[in-house]
Amino acid sequence: MWIWLFRAMTELTSRKSISRLTGSFAQSSASRRFIPRFARMYGIRVEEAEKPLKDYNTLNEFFTRRLKPGMRMIDSDSTVVVSPVDALVTGAGPIDAGTIVNVKGQDYTIDELLNQSPRTENYKNGYYAVLYLSPTDYHRIHVPVDGTIEERDYIPGKVYPVNEFGLRHMRRVLSRNERLVTYIRHSVGETAVVKVGALNVSSIRYTEPQTRQAEKGAELAYFEFGSTVVLLMEDDTFIPRSDLAVGLRVKMGERLGSLRSE
Repeated sequence: MWIWLFRAMTELTSRKSISRLTGSFAQSSASRRFIPRFARMYGIRVEEAEKPLKDYNTLNEFFTRRLKPGMRMIDSDSTVVVSPVDALVTGAGPIDAGTIVNVKGQDYTIDELLNQSPRTENYKNGYYAVLYLSPTDYHRIHVPVDGTIEERDYIPGKVYPVNEFGLRHMRRVLSRNERLVTYIRHSVGETAVVKVGALNVSSIRYTEPQTRQAEKGAELAYFEFGSTVVLLMEDDTFIPRSDLAVGLRVKMGERLGSLRSE
């Protein structure tokens, strides 16, 4: 009964218009006074932020804050794939004949996640990691591997929550929500960085200026609230670290695994 009610309420509030209203407030000067309360509520490590709290003019500006230099160490090994975000791993494993299996009890196909892109064939037997950003986390998304950006794809959709409730009880959230996909060609293949919008995320934005060169650790994009990144590795290109599994917390720049040798 309660799950049905929450699901129905979430369906009603999943429209972009509702998310835009929330985003408009977060971008207004009136939101500024909520910044300290928000930081306390979510236990945000404000000492890592690039600026003092008083220097942020809106709640949105604080959501999308940069960090002080040196707050995240980027694994410099050229064979290493790093986490593009600070996140909780909510799914990870081999892709089984084009299917991502059992992310909070639900399966997803690569075809639907990438919106039937011709590139889906590259990932049918690859590897995936689902990385969830809570409101506590740093919200900027970084390049996971050195390479060249081959394509940027925008996929319109809903804005369902991607938290525990959303992933478990809403139908196929990762492939129904709005998404930005960046395809990066690296030394042994390709990776897709799938940025999934969520409830109260007014938008996902690329960092400007956009370039074709992808340097590991460089800024790629940012969420204007917590959300999820799905990292897809092409067939036979990736060896995950031994403890990459649901429940692991990772920091941006931390090793997720290694590229297979050419």
